[in-house]
Amino acid sequence: MKKTYWIILFSLIIAGCSATVDTANMQPQDRLNYAIKLYEEESYEQAVIEFEAIMLQYPGSEFVDKAQYYLAMTRFKRSEYIIAASEFSRLIRNMPSSVHVPDAQFMLADCYFTLSPKFALDQRYTKQAIQEFQSFIDFFPTDSRVAQAEEKISFLNSKLAEKEFNSAYIYEKLDYYNAALLYYDNVLSFYHDTQFAPKASYNKIYILIEKERTLDALTEANNFLLKYPQDSNYSNILKIKETLENKLKTSEN
Repeated sequence: MKKTYWIILFSLIIAGCSATVDTANMQPQDRLNYAIKLYEEESYEQAVIEFEAIMLQYPGSEFVDKAQYYLAMTRFKRSEYIIAASEFSRLIRNMPSSVHVPDAQFMLADCYFTLSPKFALDQRYTKQAIQEFQSFIDFFPTDSRVAQAEEKISFLNSKLAEKEFNSAYIYEKLDYYNAALLYYDNVLSFYHDTQFAPKASYNKIYILIEKERTLDALTEANNFLLKYPQDSNYSNILKIKETLENKLKTSEN
């Protein structure tokens, strides 16, 4: 039994050794190709080692940008998004003429997009993702992924809008109307193209009525009717507008 155990163990060791490739004496391009092969086979841990070794040993080579890009991609595949973002940034910053810069810029934004949490949490990564996607659009306007970047910006803006709207709603329920108005105005000013804008306007009208700011409420009602003619609350706001107008006429008399 013991003899069989040692035979199996020895066989496994030999198999492991035979699977190990000696890359130290490879030509630079061959070593890069081998590292990329590891990446494609999802052997990410070993791929990181090889890409980092290539970066250190051949810093001035013609393919160093490719190694840098794949190193960043390997980190991304390992779900090491903060490290991946740093590696993509290094490529963009240090090798601006590389053909891999557009891909790196998009993936940099995607790192922060993936890190973006639920709306109730700290949204710094959300804002960073928006900034990086916008940079991608600005610098590479003809890239086929521009539409995808715009969609992701829209999604992220909706998340930020939801955070502002939720804060406003909480303050409103606590009767902290001034604070609620401030957050609703943030939604209307910065996230006017999201689904939370008409909701913010609607709630703002009711707060202004509650605070007896009739003229301001009428102004907001007119804004609502102008901007959101398809909204489900349109007819309700139309009635409110008429009521406010009549109230103002009565007060003038």
